[in-house]
Amino acid sequence: MLIHEKEILITEEFIDQNNHVNNVQFVHWVEMMAAEHWDLWKHKSQYAENVWFLVDHHIQYKQQVYLGENLLVRTYPENPEGIRQPRKVEFYKDGKLVVDSRTQWIMIHPENEKIVRIESDWLESLK
Repeated sequence: MLIHEKEILITEEFIDQNNHVNNVQFVHWVEMMAAEHWDLWKHKSQYAENVWFLVDHHIQYKQQVYLGENLLVRTYPENPEGIRQPRKVEFYKDGKLVVDSRTQWIMIHPENEKIVRIESDWLESLK
């Protein structure tokens, strides 16, 4: 499985008026992790020149995260669903899943801005 992980220390900039990590921050991290992961692997792909667009996202908040805590963020692609590429981004605190995200992305050709049809087995070429 193609996994990318990163640790994040929760600092003051991520905290909202309720004294926990702002929900919008998790959306930002979901996008950041997807971009970082693609940058690490795209050179092995036939689609390296194309760009991803987020078209749908679902986030489930299971537990609050507070100042000074550490998160382990893990992302990985799931099998394609037609023109859509699902991706999981999971946030762990002390080994426990505290925020769970599943997003859907489509690939776009940067010059003509048309959707690129990805092959159903394209992830195999990255392994």
